[in-house]
Amino acid sequence: MIVAVTLSRYIARQFMLCVLAMVAALTGVICLFDLIDLFRRVASRPEVSSNIVTEIAGLHIPYFTIEILPFGILLGGIVCFWRLTRSSELIVARAAGISAWQFLAAPLTCAIILGLLATCVLSPLSSVMYRRAADLDQQYLRSDGGPLSLSGGSLWLRQADTQYDPQGVAMLHAGDVQVTQGQLHIRDISVFRLDHEDRLVMRIESPKGSLKSAGWELTEASVVKPNNILQSVGSIILPTSLTLERVQESFAAPDTLSVWTLPGFITLLEHSGFSSIRHRIHFQSLLALPILAGTMTLVSAGFSMRPSRRGGVAKMVGSGVAAGFLLFTISKVAEQLGKSGALPPVLAAWAPTLAGLCLAVALLLHLEDG
Repeated sequence: MIVAVTLSRYIARQFMLCVLAMVAALTGVICLFDLIDLFRRVASRPEVSSNIVTEIAGLHIPYFTIEILPFGILLGGIVCFWRLTRSSELIVARAAGISAWQFLAAPLTCAIILGLLATCVLSPLSSVMYRRAADLDQQYLRSDGGPLSLSGGSLWLRQADTQYDPQGVAMLHAGDVQVTQGQLHIRDISVFRLDHEDRLVMRIESPKGSLKSAGWELTEASVVKPNNILQSVGSIILPTSLTLERVQESFAAPDTLSVWTLPGFITLLEHSGFSSIRHRIHFQSLLALPILAGTMTLVSAGFSMRPSRRGGVAKMVGSGVAAGFLLFTISKVAEQLGKSGALPPVLAAWAPTLAGLCLAVALLLHLEDG
C-alpha cells in the first residue's frame, strides 16, 4: 500500500508539472499573438496608449487559460507518459503488477481537479476580466455602436404579457434601435399581443418609443383588434422586466458571465424573450470541462504508453496530437450545430466529450488486455 501511494504521488507530481508547464507555454504563445493583433488594430489610433493594449491583453489571460486547458492536459500528458515509458518506469510498474487503470488513477484525478478549478474558480475570474477587456475594447478600439449593433440595429423579443391573459405573451419588433444618453430608444415598432393559445388579441403600431422604468413607452400608438379598424390611442405603456443593462447583456458574449450566474441569466433571457442558446451551450461546456480534462488524460495515455521497444513512438505521439485536434474540431462543429438549433445545447456540449471518452477507454482496454 505504501509503495502504491508513493508511486501515485510521484506520477501525479510528474503529470502536474508537465501539464502546468504545457498550459503556461500554450497560453503564453496565444497571448503573444493576441497582443500582436491588438497592436495591429491600434496602429491607426495613435491616441490609444500601449498601456491600454497591454491591459486588454492581460485581461484575456484567464479566458485563454480555460480555452487551452484540455490541450495543455493532452500534450502535457503525452510528454509525461512518454518520458515514463522511455525511462522504463512504466514498464517496471507494470511488472510489479500495477495495471494501467491503477497507474492512471492519480493523473486522472489531477486532471479532473484542474477541470473543476477551471470551472468553479477560474471561470468567475475570467468572466469579470473578460467583460472588463470587452469594455476597454469597445471604448478604445471599436466604433460600431455597441452590442445592439450586432443585430443590425433592429430588435426582436418575446416577453410575458399578463394584462389580457395570465399566460399571454407580447412579441415586439423595432426596426431601429438607438442608445443615447443612457436611454434605449426604438422606432418603427410593431407589437403583437397573444393569449395562451397564441391567438391574436391586438396589434400595436407606433413610430417611436423608449424603455422606461415602468416598461416600453410607445408614443403616437395605434391599436387594431381582430375584426376591428385601426384606432389611434396616443401613448401606451407595455410592462416589461427588462432594463437597458439587461438588453445590452443579452447581446454580450456568454464568456462575460461566470458559471454561477449563467443559470439565472438564462432563465431571465427566456422569460424576456431573448434567445439563450449561446448561453446554454457555454454553461454546458463549462460543466463538461472536468470530464473533458479527464478524457484528454486518458487519450494521452492511450497514445503514449506503448513500450518503446515496439517502435513507432513518434507515430503514436503524433496520432495522439491528431486525435486531440480532431476532438477539438468535432466539438466546434457540434457547437455551431447547437447554436443553429440543429442540436440540443446539452448534446452539442457533451457529445464530443463522451465520444472522446469512449475512444480513450477503447484504446486503454486494447493496451491493457491486448
